[in-house]
Amino acid sequence: MTADSAPATAGWGDPALDGLDAYVVGGAVRDALLGRPAGDRDWVVVGATPEIMAARGFTPVGGDFPVFLHPQTHEEYALARTERKSGRGYRGFVFHAGPDVSLADDLHRRDLTVNAIARASDGALMDPLGGVADIHARVLRHVGPAFVEDPVRLLRLARFAARFHDFSIAPETLDLCRTLVRDGEVDALVPERVWQEFAKGLMTDHPGRMLDVLAECGALDRVAPGLVWNADVAAGLARGAALGMDLAQRYALLCRASASGLQDRLRAPSACRDLARLLPGMLARLSANADSPSSWLDLLESCDALRRPDRCAALLAAAACVRDDVDLPVWARRLAAVRDVDAGAVARAAGGDPSRIRDDLRAARLRALTAI
Repeated sequence: MTADSAPATAGWGDPALDGLDAYVVGGAVRDALLGRPAGDRDWVVVGATPEIMAARGFTPVGGDFPVFLHPQTHEEYALARTERKSGRGYRGFVFHAGPDVSLADDLHRRDLTVNAIARASDGALMDPLGGVADIHARVLRHVGPAFVEDPVRLLRLARFAARFHDFSIAPETLDLCRTLVRDGEVDALVPERVWQEFAKGLMTDHPGRMLDVLAECGALDRVAPGLVWNADVAAGLARGAALGMDLAQRYALLCRASASGLQDRLRAPSACRDLARLLPGMLARLSANADSPSSWLDLLESCDALRRPDRCAALLAAAACVRDDVDLPVWARRLAAVRDVDAGAVARAAGGDPSRIRDDLRAARLRALTAI
């Protein structure tokens, strides 16, 4: 059934939707077809106006185009819209939303065919672009030539390639990605937008594929200048993903061989930046072949392990993805031994002399490390 021949919806059993031509669109439909748990549902409403939505209790939240929150579920409902390129970058668009915009019009403005499928209240799928066939064929394919107008679509494609790692990318879609790079559209991406997609891609089971896709179409150096992406970095990141590490650990593994200036370009949160800053130093200390209580203490102090033991443990776990000789249970015992030293008792015994306190405290911690 095509979008234009679909009957009006019956309201989904929801009084707020009664009589509205509303469809679930995008990711929730795609994931259901893939047999995956569906996340938040996005809705598109055809033939309505902002006044109609407000009269039914929906709260407007859209800025550039009309988006509303359901009065009870707080799910997002967007009026069907079209978009026209009006300037550079991903913000250079003029949107039109009105009763004259059909569901097919709305689906044609989307990025990938697998994201351009709608489901009506009776369960019928509206699939004017062949997204269902591409899901069955495991192919990520652009909706149309307008793909090259929005550089965010390149980032989303790379992120979806990481999430759906068993999907191939249509060759013609990769060609359009190269066009985005060649024409300079990708340079209009702001760091905050790049980070949003990077963060999502890093938390997939195969985050390295996101970087591979960006590198393949020539975009990686443009969106993440200074990032070193090679086989060693890829292997460490893959290991971290397989172990279920958090975003900060994965980011640190990604950036461990990169220039410090990368941090300013990606604008990652402080927790991610901290681990990315500290991991190279920890790896360097572990590589120094120093196996003594003094070297162990130096490493723990270098990452402020006494005050931030959880961060130290996260760093050591990330380091273990790069080096096979990092024995995490042993390091946990070393950290516990150092933290068990009673700093207050040492200070009292030193009579309050700062220099003596420092030396005596280090000596006590070394004894504790030697004892284990």
